[in-house]
Amino acid sequence: MVPSPQTKHGDRKLSEVAKHLILPEGIVSTGWPAVRDRCGEWGVVFDRWQDGMGRVILSKRDSGLFAAGVGGVGMSIPRQTGKTFTVGMIILGLCSLSEELTVLWTSHHSKTTTKTFESLQGMAQLKNVAPLVRQVRTGNGNQQIIFRNGSRIIFGAREQGFGRGFDDVDIEIFDEAQILSEQALSDMVPAANVSTNPLIIFMGTPPRPSDPSEAFANRRAEALAGDAPDAAWIEFGADEHADPTSRAQWRKANPSFPHRTSETSILRMMKMLGPESFKREGLGIWDETASARAIPAEGWRVLTVKEPPADAIQSFGIKFAIDGSAVALAGALKPKDGPIHVEGIEQRSAADGIEWLADYLVPLWRDAAQIVIDGKSGAGALVDALRRGGVAAKVILTPSVADVITAHSLTLEAIKTGGLSHLADPELDRQVRIATKRKIGAAGGFGWQAPEGDTVALLDAITLAHWAALTTKRHPGRKAVALA
Repeated sequence: MVPSPQTKHGDRKLSEVAKHLILPEGIVSTGWPAVRDRCGEWGVVFDRWQDGMGRVILSKRDSGLFAAGVGGVGMSIPRQTGKTFTVGMIILGLCSLSEELTVLWTSHHSKTTTKTFESLQGMAQLKNVAPLVRQVRTGNGNQQIIFRNGSRIIFGAREQGFGRGFDDVDIEIFDEAQILSEQALSDMVPAANVSTNPLIIFMGTPPRPSDPSEAFANRRAEALAGDAPDAAWIEFGADEHADPTSRAQWRKANPSFPHRTSETSILRMMKMLGPESFKREGLGIWDETASARAIPAEGWRVLTVKEPPADAIQSFGIKFAIDGSAVALAGALKPKDGPIHVEGIEQRSAADGIEWLADYLVPLWRDAAQIVIDGKSGAGALVDALRRGGVAAKVILTPSVADVITAHSLTLEAIKTGGLSHLADPELDRQVRIATKRKIGAAGGFGWQAPEGDTVALLDAITLAHWAALTTKRHPGRKAVALA
């Protein structure tokens, strides 16, 4: 990372490089100069934007505490830019200057964790750094760099459960933050509660629509909205509709191109990742639709229960996907007291037809308050099949557009206010995670929408079932609670 004397490409300031640069309030100083000077003793010279990044990450208030000590530092930066090197040198420098500093460095994937550890291990073994290091532990699951002054960096992968059980941690680094759920975050953040001056760093690339990225996306949204006065956000990225082959856009997204990251390296990354992934990971372009989650993930998670309610009236929702690819069946239980309980029962390819739905519903209709069926591709045929099976017309409802809008609004409000419960269901949870809003009508109405090539049919089905249970006036003679 030491530039040649003629290099000028790294002379841009962080403010000139960053697409978004949001600073925490109350900055009066920074701990960066001491760390930069220590790294200089090791022969490391930073580009100007890296120097600015160090200043922001280690910025302090007049209390001497990190300015982003509450909200943390978020960085959305493309691959092959130098973010891991920059943060790694900051951490090595801090550990060499501080006594008894404990750092957790966690990635989602074990492969990424090992690669990062090996990179920092190589730096720790350099001639001018090694005398400050007491030990490097390389055992799988116990990768650590331990300094003679008692400071240590501990590495681990979240996919292997790393992070639980630690206490008195000073710095936590969440690498691959685009694959970080609020649950994983809540498991690890308490480890820093004992520290007198904690710092949490989130670093990653824009997430895929299917990634559990709520922790990262929420911090970005808060920062861009000006709602994070105690946090920093640093984002590099090309223009939203950039030509992925444009060298000017490469340089806009990656300040290390071309003086550190070669054209060949970026071309190789483009070929290996494919066009959509390259836009995210190579050019730092966020899919604003996919990142604007319709349902708060943590709000959904806390509504999970282990058992359905007893003595409840049941309703059903059936949704034929808009693109005709799938059909889903869900149920809802309305107890005498407490929130309405919803469950995804089954989702199948539309190619499987409607017989399985009729076979399921016909024996249960007398115990059902309402059966709501929505979707142009198959609703009519299913209604006919149910009527032939003896289901009373008053039990079946095909909702209007206004009904669908109301169903989505009421379901979202129930999720936000705790007026709904559900069982743990991997597929339904996944659809909740990827769902965004699609506009219906011109008065603010909305429905759920999946990323291209995916579906939220099961989520739509529980929405219809919830609405049916909430609004129906019917009270069947017998009650049932077994939905599946």
